[in-house]
Amino acid sequence: MLFQTKINMRFIVMAAALFSSLFIVSCEDDHGHDEAHIDAEGFILENSDGVEVYREFKGAQTGSINLSVNDTLELAVHFLGDDGKELGHDHEGEEEEAEVAVSGFNSSIAIVEVEEHHEEDPGHEEENALEIIGVSAGSTSFKLELMHEGHADYTSTNNVPIVVK
Repeated sequence: MLFQTKINMRFIVMAAALFSSLFIVSCEDDHGHDEAHIDAEGFILENSDGVEVYREFKGAQTGSINLSVNDTLELAVHFLGDDGKELGHDHEGEEEEAEVAVSGFNSSIAIVEVEEHHEEDPGHEEENALEIIGVSAGSTSFKLELMHEGHADYTSTNNVPIVVK
C-alpha cells in the first residue's frame, strides 16, 4: 500500500510538472495576439527643461527624484531601445496603443500619476509623462511599466527612488 502511494504521488508530481512546463512554454511570447511587442531596455525621466533626472538602462540606474513637500514635478518618460537610444513615437504603430503605468509608491509620501498627451513644446505632444506631488517628508519609490494589450511589454528592473524634503 505504501509503495503504491509513492508511485501515485510520483505520477501526480510528474504530471503537474509536465503540465506546468507546457503552459509556461506556450505563454512565453504569445499573448493571444499577433501584434509586435515594444522592445524597451530602459527609460529616461526628464524634467520640463529637458534635463535628465533619472535613467535606467539594462538594469543600471542613475539619478533620483527629489522634491519638496507640496511641490509638483512633471517628468517626460522616454523609453530606450537595445542600443540605448530613445524609441521613436510611431503614431500609426504599436506605441500609440502602449501606455505607462506606475505602482508601489507610498501615497502618504508622494503621489505619482500618469499624464497622457503632456505638452512638452508648443505643437509637440509627449505621449508619456508623469506628475509627482510631494505630500510629506520621507522617501518612497515606484515601479514603471509600459503596458500594451493588457500586459507589460517593459517593467523597470529597479524601483525609481523619490525623496521628499
